[in-house]
Amino acid sequence: MPSHSRTVLRKFLARPQHEGAGAVVRRSIGRFELKYFDPFLVLDEFCVSSPGGFPDHPHRGFETVTYMLQMASTNIAEGIEDGVRVRVIAGESLGIKSPIYTRTPTMFLDFTLEPGAHVHQPVPESWNAFVYVLEGEGMFGNSKASSTTPHHLLLLGPGDGLESWNKSSKPLRFILVGGEPLGQPVVQWGPFVMNTQEEIDQTIQDYENFENGFEKARYWRSEALN
Repeated sequence: MPSHSRTVLRKFLARPQHEGAGAVVRRSIGRFELKYFDPFLVLDEFCVSSPGGFPDHPHRGFETVTYMLQMASTNIAEGIEDGVRVRVIAGESLGIKSPIYTRTPTMFLDFTLEPGAHVHQPVPESWNAFVYVLEGEGMFGNSKASSTTPHHLLLLGPGDGLESWNKSSKPLRFILVGGEPLGQPVVQWGPFVMNTQEEIDQTIQDYENFENGFEKARYWRSEALN
């Protein structure tokens, strides 16, 4: 069957804001206009240097992933093909498969396209997916669409893949993230995300009493960075 490329349904610019101690955060998912994109709760691009950071805080009900844009890791698969470089954090691309298992079926791909390069990436039709541009300018979903610049989030429509082009004179870098929707109700209170208000109330009680998973929270403190 012929492929049906996803198009860009909505576009958001993630503007910088200050959080924590000296951190600059650009939030694209989890903001007023886009509180939730099933199964994704929050997407932050942030920059922080020592001794800055975020205050200690608990989590319950969701999994967090921190991806460092400049790093070396043996757990990330990488491939290069016709001016396209891809780092496969989760999922599969260009014949490269990540060794990382995710409980919710997910893809997390970091693409760099040299000037003039093009890539087609399959995406399961039942998944929600988005693009976040890190560097350069790119065209996504439609070769006639206007270029998208850094710090923009693109919510993708239905389809079984995504077409991406770099028609600029500089490299284009972006992440493509997709996941199988959970279809569950979401009730959020700060760092706690559950299905009902009753579960949130129970979580707050557990944290205040240091029980049911929060036993070590009474004494645990992060070490200050020098």
